[in-house]
Amino acid sequence: MDMAFLIETIVKIVVILLVFSALAGFGTYFERKVLAFMQRRLGPMHVGPYGLLQIAADGIKLFTKEDIVPQNVVAPIFKIAPVITAATAFMAAAAIPFMPSFTMFGYEVHPIVADINIGILYILGVMGAGLYGPLLGGLASANKWSLISTARAASIFISYEVITGLALLAPLMMVGSLSLIDFNTYQAGGFGDWIVWSQPVAFVLFVIAGFAETGRTPFHLVANDHEIIDGFGTEYSGMRWGLFFIGEYANMFFISFVIAIIFLGGYGDGSGLGALALLAKVSFIFFFFLWTRAAWPDIRPDQLMWLCWKVLMPIAVINIVITGIVMMF
Repeated sequence: MDMAFLIETIVKIVVILLVFSALAGFGTYFERKVLAFMQRRLGPMHVGPYGLLQIAADGIKLFTKEDIVPQNVVAPIFKIAPVITAATAFMAAAAIPFMPSFTMFGYEVHPIVADINIGILYILGVMGAGLYGPLLGGLASANKWSLISTARAASIFISYEVITGLALLAPLMMVGSLSLIDFNTYQAGGFGDWIVWSQPVAFVLFVIAGFAETGRTPFHLVANDHEIIDGFGTEYSGMRWGLFFIGEYANMFFISFVIAIIFLGGYGDGSGLGALALLAKVSFIFFFFLWTRAAWPDIRPDQLMWLCWKVLMPIAVINIVITGIVMMF
């Protein structure tokens, strides 16, 4: 293996881990501020200017808080579950192109860890594997509320994985590739070439499924907030609980990147802004996650299942059929 390629890959992995771990912390700050302003409050204000050091305070608390493993849990599985959640969130980043290629000191850098021709399939597979974090954590906790939360998480995640895949089939038929770089290239003509204009139904379906994949409102039933407990994370403390938290926010950022690249032109949308354009789109989508939490209530699990199987799935299948007919003619 070329030594320069190996070093480049290691550097990109380290950068992704550091940057998105930090973004997960900043994501909590942004969420608290956005929710506060939407509810006519100030949010964090006392720890540092405008409460910015609250992120550091939260991090110190998580790292120094006692790590408690209850007596009756299945200890090995209980300990590994949070790691699975965080690891799968970061593994999804391997196939995401974050910006155009650029040259540094005469060496061309490709800002993607693994340019594989089945990038979307890889991301969907890793996202599906992320279910095992909350599933194993809840099952191993010896807590009935955690078990109920795990059942909810499994039913929601597995069901909406189907919607995620079906929603992407129509854009895949148009582009003819599973590579996110090819999706970016397909929309390089500019604003009018964005896939969202030709596949608005697929876009809406994928965004809804993205909320389910990340467990965000109105799909936040997995955490049982309305029952004043933390669902599958009830028995966790310290940094083990923090890994679940990091996984959730990292997933939000990665889903935002996937939505922006597949439907909103990515970084090569003809604007000439490159990575800045992609960052602006990702920032708006992330804000939309927060906005929805402030404006929308949680709904019952049976209502979510009804929405998935009786509404979204038929719409997704009809959209695929219509796309196929249009492409034939």
